[in-house]
Amino acid sequence: MKLMVIDGNSIVNRAFYGVSQNLSTREGLPTNAIFGFVNILLKLLEEEQPEGLAVAFDLKAPTFRHLAYEGYKAQRKGMPEELAVQMPVLKRLLDAMNIRRYELEGWEADDLLGTMARINGEEGGQTVVVTGDKDSLQLITDSTTVKLVSTRMGRTTTRNMTPEVFREEYGFDPIHIIDLKALMGDTSDNIPGVKGIGEKTAMALLAQYPSIDDLYAHLDTVEVKPAARKKLVEGEGDARMSYDLATIRCEAPMDFHPQDTLRQPFHNDELYQLLLELEFSKLIDKLGVRPTSTPVAQAVEETPEIRVEGVYLTGEEQLAQVLPKWQAAQYVVVLPLPNLDGVTVSLSEGDKDWLYDVRSSRYEGDYQAFLAQLFGPGVKKVAHGVKELCEKLLEEGIQGEGFVFDTQLAAYLLDPTAGSYDLSKLSMQYFRKELEESRAWRDEEAFGALSDQVKAQAKWYADNAFIEALYEKLAPQLDELGLTKLLQEMEIPLCSVLANMERRGVLVDKGALSRFGEMLTGRIADTQKEIYAQAGEEFNILSPKQLGHILFEKLGLPPVKKTKTGYSTNAEVLEKLQYQHPIVSLVLEYRQLTKLNSTYVEGLSKVIAPDGRIHTSFQNTVTATGRLSSTEPNLQNIPVRTALGAEMRTMFVARPGWVLVDADYSQIELRLLAHMSGDEAMIQAFRDGVDIHTVTASQVFGVSPDRVTADMRRAAKAVNFGIVYGISPFSLSQDIHVSVAQAKSYMEKYFAHYAGVRAYMDGVVEQGKSQGYVSTLYGRRRWLPELKSSNFNTRSFGERVALNMPIQGTAADIIKLAMIRVEHRLAQEGLQAQLVLQVHDELIVECPQAEADTVARLLTQEMEGVAQLAVPLTAEAKVGQTWAEAH
Repeated sequence: MKLMVIDGNSIVNRAFYGVSQNLSTREGLPTNAIFGFVNILLKLLEEEQPEGLAVAFDLKAPTFRHLAYEGYKAQRKGMPEELAVQMPVLKRLLDAMNIRRYELEGWEADDLLGTMARINGEEGGQTVVVTGDKDSLQLITDSTTVKLVSTRMGRTTTRNMTPEVFREEYGFDPIHIIDLKALMGDTSDNIPGVKGIGEKTAMALLAQYPSIDDLYAHLDTVEVKPAARKKLVEGEGDARMSYDLATIRCEAPMDFHPQDTLRQPFHNDELYQLLLELEFSKLIDKLGVRPTSTPVAQAVEETPEIRVEGVYLTGEEQLAQVLPKWQAAQYVVVLPLPNLDGVTVSLSEGDKDWLYDVRSSRYEGDYQAFLAQLFGPGVKKVAHGVKELCEKLLEEGIQGEGFVFDTQLAAYLLDPTAGSYDLSKLSMQYFRKELEESRAWRDEEAFGALSDQVKAQAKWYADNAFIEALYEKLAPQLDELGLTKLLQEMEIPLCSVLANMERRGVLVDKGALSRFGEMLTGRIADTQKEIYAQAGEEFNILSPKQLGHILFEKLGLPPVKKTKTGYSTNAEVLEKLQYQHPIVSLVLEYRQLTKLNSTYVEGLSKVIAPDGRIHTSFQNTVTATGRLSSTEPNLQNIPVRTALGAEMRTMFVARPGWVLVDADYSQIELRLLAHMSGDEAMIQAFRDGVDIHTVTASQVFGVSPDRVTADMRRAAKAVNFGIVYGISPFSLSQDIHVSVAQAKSYMEKYFAHYAGVRAYMDGVVEQGKSQGYVSTLYGRRRWLPELKSSNFNTRSFGERVALNMPIQGTAADIIKLAMIRVEHRLAQEGLQAQLVLQVHDELIVECPQAEADTVARLLTQEMEGVAQLAVPLTAEAKVGQTWAEAH
């Protein structure tokens, strides 16, 4: 059988230091190492497809090596606390995944890996030893491959070391890696080796005699300098002790049978609950785990009866009796059944819980009128996913109103990086203990004995009960953190605005889109011919391997970076090489053209609705900063600064007799930086209405504003916006193509002029450390446990977020409030104009030509009046037949 054995400590260390370094639960438990480990594991399983799988871990107890040599690994620092707390949880996760793990007191994980590989090999199996440490290279045999794992900048790469690969690299057999360490030592394990003998000398010695036994037997005749020979003589004892310490023992006394490691199905419920506890929503979906039980614990008692007075509303007479009760209640919980074919409404009255079930199929009256009353302003409602509910109501011609709480949005505000806010996941997350303690959670047989009607009522009541329980749990937390106003005055009112925008959509000129596609196809073909001419042959331009061969082997360009599969040809590499050969710029252009064609021309064509419009979906629980995102399609990713991007905007048009009015905030993030930092020089520049990039350029380059060139302004613009995003001198140097020292000088001059910005940046990071979070001007929070991490990369990430989130998040809050105000004002003025699109800092309204001037003034007024800052908040509105004309 093919067996994969993993060095658990080695891989978890690489996950901790090199992968996903900015994760923790809302309770503050770091989870980056666990998350990284699982993702590396999934990558390994995909690459190797093993039949058997096992993970070995070290234990704290000293091993026989520590007893033999007191200095063994003595210099190693203890495991960081952020990693130590994750280890027991990782082991629980492996158990839930039904993966065998092995630990043995007095023995290291390496010894267990070697023993498992030996036993499997003796039984005719093939073993893949996975580790990040080269110590295990000695295990390489015809039946054992060592798979080396490395992680850097969040990316994991692997390399398979076979006997052939090893010999090609080292010049001797894998077993003699022990002899190499015996001579040169190993600082990571504090193995001394022979004092004064380094890697170069040791390799030269082993080229003559591949083992220390042979070497010392022929010490008089070995070709080596006299001084080195003397060191070998004096250090023989250390060499032999080091050999012993470096040798992996493949006879650990462990109870191991390869068949025990055959991969098994997950322990579904355990794994699902643990992943929820760790807040790994995306991994739940990726692994495809679901609880095998239905969470009806709060709906079903020990006896098969419903803990609720269930009422089926079948007519308007019954509705007339209960509607006053709903209107008088502090709130009711509403749960729509699919496509609004039914609705359940629940409320508590004294010690009784009432559940009202209304079905369109049995309702003897005007069902749409019932929906209009329920979802009108007269009934205060708690729901889960108000935006989606508003979308369904619009299909019935109803504007949803009266929502006082949204458990989905509340969960998002409390934990904006969770990724998923599904009701069942939140229920498990917040009420897991109650569900585990419930008999109904476990007893599927008892639940199965219930009638279908009772089961249905149980499920509806359970979902309603979960929403109510979440409301009661989350509402006080929002109050405590000052987030209630944000929910009630921004996020919930925005739901109906977004639903209306999605339903309206934006019109697309199919003919223009088709012509644009034809133009792109022609340019792609022309660019392809030019690339082939420069290369002197035809090849697959989109193949990194074939492109690498052309650039670095045939044309002789200097390789910037290599990957495990060959030369890197990513955009970063090509941008560094584009001035060294004309083919590089052509390849970059070819990639841009093909991406535009596939993503937008072909992609947009597929999502144009029968009404000729594109109805993107605005996501309001995705980004950690509070910004909206759009999907199916993503209209926020259309290139902004390129000519082709501008041409893409010509595809989006107004209907005949109408126009588009586009209003865009001017430099909103820099204006917010001025306001939040209180920097007097920056504030004055904005108040005076001067060009901030020109002012910055004059200070950075030491020239008067009238002598600032276009290149100087462009560099200053990169500095201005880079500061907002916490850019480093290295990153700035890459952006504006100067040396790191020059970029650092620019930043120092910037801070010398804008001293208030430097003080603000230092202060916001310190505030984030002390509070554990940063926030926007409107109170939106982003939790930052990364700021207290002992890991430099993790801490640096936290600092960048601390610098950026308050500004970008406040910009997001402002545009949301502007959307609410614009939607309300358009309706208030009785205009036909409709808000149809939001992209970053701009709003697009479609209106009749006759309303254009009125709408342009209205848009500007509402966007500029949404917040009072220390500097003017300015927006400029333009009118055009297409988005490009109005932008």
